Order: sequence, then structure tokens, then C-alpha cells
Amino acid sequence: MPSIYLEIHPKNPQPRLIQQAARIIRDGGVVVYPTDSCYALGCHIGDKDALDRMARIRATDKHHQFTLVCRDLSEIATYAKVSNQHYRLLKAYTPGAYTFILQATRETPKRLQHERRRTIGIRVPDHPVPLALLAELNEPLLSTTLLLPEDDLPMTDAREIQERLKHLVDAVLDGGNCGFEPTTVVDLEGVAPVVVRRGRGDATPFE
Repeated sequence: MPSIYLEIHPKNPQPRLIQQAARIIRDGGVVVYPTDSCYALGCHIGDKDALDRMARIRATDKHHQFTLVCRDLSEIATYAKVSNQHYRLLKAYTPGAYTFILQATRETPKRLQHERRRTIGIRVPDHPVPLALLAELNEPLLSTTLLLPEDDLPMTDAREIQERLKHLVDAVLDGGNCGFEPTTVVDLEGVAPVVVRRGRGDATPFE
């Protein structure tokens, strides 16, 4: 059965479509959704089968760092160890097109952590669609950039995404073209921040 295609307003997402997408996620589905960097894959935080499906779509290995997409800083502290220094930095640069690598807390399931480092990627997006979806779910979304193994760049056209992934995902949320630059990734595990990947977020403050 092909995936559901939802044309969603990028600035004022329709509540009924957000509710529909949230139901799909709660039922174990994998969705494609727009962000402030590029399109991403998302699934329920507690669903191992959905996580495995995302890994197959991306053709990632067991060391791939998936990201927890959160509504705000208060949600982050449940899953990541946040020092006062980290908190100030996160407060200054969230929401935004950044993914921060932090040490995972004991409460974080091991399958969500990097296998060797026991870290987790955390992100607070600056885009109405994922923020509305997170509010409806009332919990973080497990996520990864929609970059297919055969592509050099993430896809930006939701209709093309629907055509290529309609039998691999359960829903595509079309929020218009949101670009092909992924987030800037900043590792906060050590004493000083380390820029792991340059993306849409300005990396200068962390260098």
C-alpha cells in the first residue's frame, strides 16, 4: 500500500493533518517531514521496528548517530547530560539548524545511542511543521536526514520523495521546498565544542 501524501502548510500546519501524521507515527509508521534544514525521516522514539526501517532506507551501519528531535530544552535533559555550560550554549542556538552530540543519560534506551561512545544527537528545529507534530506527540521524534544511499544530496521535492519512497514509508508531509543543506553537527562531549559537520547552521561560534 503506497504512503499517504499530505500537503501541509509550511507556516500554519493544518491541525487535522498533524493529528493524522501523529497517529501514523504512534502506530509504528515512518514519516517524511520538512524541517528548517531539509526533509527528514521520523518515527516513534520507542519503536525498534520503525527505527530499523529508517536504517534500511538510509543504508546506515550500527554506528550511525540518529537524532532525537525535541520541542525545547526541558525535553533534552531527559535524554542527554546537560551541564550549565551546555545549557547556556543550547539556549543561545536553539531552535535552529543544529544537531548537538551529547552524552546520553541512563534513561535513554541503548538502541538510540551511538554504540561505542554512548552519545546521542539532539535537535530543536525552527520550523512550524515538526514543532506542531512534536506538540501533538507530546514526546521527541527519532529522526535522521533523508539522504538516500545513491544520492549525494537530500531530496527537496516532496512529490519526488513520494514517488521514490511510496512503498518504504507510511506518509510524506509536503511542506514545500525546505532546502538540501542538513544541520550543522556540533559535538559537545569534550571540553570544547567540535564541529563535526558544516551545514545550514552557522558553525563560526563553535570554532
